[in-house]
Amino acid sequence: MHANSPCPVARSADLLGDRWALLIIRDAFDGISRFGDFQRSLGAARNILSDRLRRLVEAGLLVQQPAADGSAYQDYVLTAAGQDLFPLLVALRQWGERHRFAAGEAHSQLIESSSRRPLPYMQPHGRDGQPLHAADTRVRKLKEGGGRA
Repeated sequence: MHANSPCPVARSADLLGDRWALLIIRDAFDGISRFGDFQRSLGAARNILSDRLRRLVEAGLLVQQPAADGSAYQDYVLTAAGQDLFPLLVALRQWGERHRFAAGEAHSQLIESSSRRPLPYMQPHGRDGQPLHAADTRVRKLKEGGGRA
């Protein structure tokens, strides 16, 4: 585990580097909130789903709350931190659309509700508005307390 790693990617991968965790978050964005509905959507074993939901709640990405319909069920709802994962899911989706499907192969597509058009490709941009590529960036190591190393 990389819980104490100074690398944000390693810490994030510890929590989200599991297929089930990302698919639960995806389904939560799609409006699924109940255990049984997650299980039907994902086909995950109950023990695996229960473990991943517990971990996502403990990490503050989901919160359990009484069902909106007043039933005895509990709903799993994205927190603000969970909502912040939207760009990550969009980036994974767009990468998958480009690199994991054959030309013309059917797949789902994320569209903007108002225009009903696919989202533009996500690309980091610099302060000048120009697209950034990996070669245009570098990692700055920080020492404890937020200062430069």
